[in-house]
Amino acid sequence: MSAEAVPSSRRCAVIGNPVAHSLSPALHQAAYRSLGLPWEYCAVEVTQDRLAGFVGSLGPQWRGLSVTMPLKRPAVDLCDVVEPVAREVAAVNTVLLEADGTRRGYNTDVSGFVRSLQAHGVDAVGSAVVVGAGATAGSALAAVRDLGAHTVTVVARSVERAAGMADLGRRLGVAVRLCSLQALESAASPEVLAAADVVISTVPAHAQPLAAARLASLAPVAFDVIYAPWRTPLVAAAEAANSTVIHGFDLLLHQAARQVELMTGASAAPLEDMRAAGLAAVRRP
Repeated sequence: MSAEAVPSSRRCAVIGNPVAHSLSPALHQAAYRSLGLPWEYCAVEVTQDRLAGFVGSLGPQWRGLSVTMPLKRPAVDLCDVVEPVAREVAAVNTVLLEADGTRRGYNTDVSGFVRSLQAHGVDAVGSAVVVGAGATAGSALAAVRDLGAHTVTVVARSVERAAGMADLGRRLGVAVRLCSLQALESAASPEVLAAADVVISTVPAHAQPLAAARLASLAPVAFDVIYAPWRTPLVAAAEAANSTVIHGFDLLLHQAARQVELMTGASAAPLEDMRAAGLAAVRRP
């Protein structure tokens, strides 16, 4: 279906908690303008306990939802059909609302990671370090798998809570080693400091300072999914090491572009228009 064939006056939104800071409205609205669609896109704060009720209350004018934390995992159970990669990582960040009431769940974070890495010249990954153990970390693990990774070290604040990443690695065919963030900070486990092709951090900036320099030293490419603040401790350490730096904005942009394609039926999202609008929004005081 082409963008021209899509009915007018459709509504979409990003949902999560918190969500007021989201750049998604700027990105999606820029896409709609470029595609000539009179659509609306807004941010709606939805807590996990309100998720089912909110989705169930949406009328026929609603076309799609972008799903952010902490709703990516609960959203899986609200979908009638879930694409394989979203089922693999047990996280849905995009819900399409069909005219017949069917809810289709997708994960565009995985392709967003892949497209972001490829845009920076990373077409193949043999080994990686992923910091964090949440839904976004799971998507990062699947993305590096898609680029060929065979071993991944997962660094998390709690190794016990990160056990699910090891299980996911087995399902994806990736050997996952677990390391606590505290051990990395103290270099108590020197074996995890082995070189990798890329480091991907999915943890908040305030959790990075003590480990940032060590993380940046592990690989020639540092990918931080956080875009506010723009210059996280990991980004600053990677810049000081003259490494390739990929900002969280890249992930946001590329996953949103795929969402636009899914929601509107456009063959290709207007990436550069979306980029310009997003950067203008993120630079506002």
